[in-house]
Amino acid sequence: MSKSKIIAGIEIGTAKIAVLVGEVRDGNSLNIIGFGESSSRGVMKGVVYDFKQAGEATHAAIHAAEKQAGAHIEGVYLAQTGAHIDGFYNEAAVSVSSASNLVGADDIRRVCEGAKAKALPEDRTVVHHIRRPFRLDGRMVPDPEYLEGAKLEVGYWVVHGSVKEVGDAIRIVNGFSLHVDDIILSSLASGVMVAGDDEMRNGVLVIDVGCGATDFVFYRDGYVVKTGTLPVGGDHITNDLGLGLRVARRQAETLKINAGKAVLDPADKGKKIWLNGDLSIGDRQIPREAINKIAHARVEELFELVKKKLGESFTARNAAAGIILTGGAARLAGMAESAENVFGVAARVGENPSWVTKQLRGLEYSTVLGLLNYGLKNEGDQREAPGRAKSGGLLRRMTRIFDRT
Repeated sequence: MSKSKIIAGIEIGTAKIAVLVGEVRDGNSLNIIGFGESSSRGVMKGVVYDFKQAGEATHAAIHAAEKQAGAHIEGVYLAQTGAHIDGFYNEAAVSVSSASNLVGADDIRRVCEGAKAKALPEDRTVVHHIRRPFRLDGRMVPDPEYLEGAKLEVGYWVVHGSVKEVGDAIRIVNGFSLHVDDIILSSLASGVMVAGDDEMRNGVLVIDVGCGATDFVFYRDGYVVKTGTLPVGGDHITNDLGLGLRVARRQAETLKINAGKAVLDPADKGKKIWLNGDLSIGDRQIPREAINKIAHARVEELFELVKKKLGESFTARNAAAGIILTGGAARLAGMAESAENVFGVAARVGENPSWVTKQLRGLEYSTVLGLLNYGLKNEGDQREAPGRAKSGGLLRRMTRIFDRT
């Protein structure tokens, strides 16, 4: 008889809470059966600041998703973002232990443990250990076991976050009597939805521009090279428009959507747009050029910050597949052109897969879709290798969080 499990991807964002429910059958197929969404409250820049409000909004989205699915969620894959997220690279090397110089499983275990052994401060917890390719006597190999060599090396990109911030998000989900199977970095979730395997091999940077935060992941040779999160997003363009044009936030958001551009367009010179468009008291015309100067400056600054965080790991030469933009704010006109100007490589606005329903085609859903993708892979790993620890071992590495509650 076939076995199934009901899993959910949950993204607790600054603008929205999104919950996507899927049924995994036999660990190798996934059907999306439910979706719930609510306006976010108590969350700023991807981080919970009001536990009660964030909990109520999240629970509303979970309830809607379960109702549509007609099933109870059995496991949750939870997105993680926010300025508290950071990362570093650490590597290790071992001498191959066998007399024949054939790499064995114990050599692989020792080098991996060594590369993951760097301790974190008490207030930090590992979110992901992301392995880079193995190197055997200096040459890159995907799987060194049974190969001949003297020196085995490996490195990990270690993503870590604040114990408190990660714990708050987990406790919100636990408050609905749900079990968090794993936490997934938002950029990794959205990255697998908009970037293909060939692009990851050739070198591609995925930038997910959300409402309150921007997440990025850089792939090369099919591996994650670097990730990062900035507490800047589409919301900041709206705020700057409100301050610069002296308009209400709601009006600034409308101007951004209807007239905003991330690049300066000479064709906009002399053109104006009505603030409200209803000739009401206070309605006035706003120069398009003024709108776009503000939007252009903020977007360019955002991409410059991403470029700075990438440092020497990113060059035009090792990013042959260019840049892919996703996230709700990626829809702003001229975003790809602005990214090209800053990074010096081709850029495009991404697309979610063609099999996704129209309701979920929007780029603001790339992350929650990617969470289910990770969930499917995780359930498949369990089926193929019973008893094997999940990637990272969430509950094991987060013991400190639950001990303190």
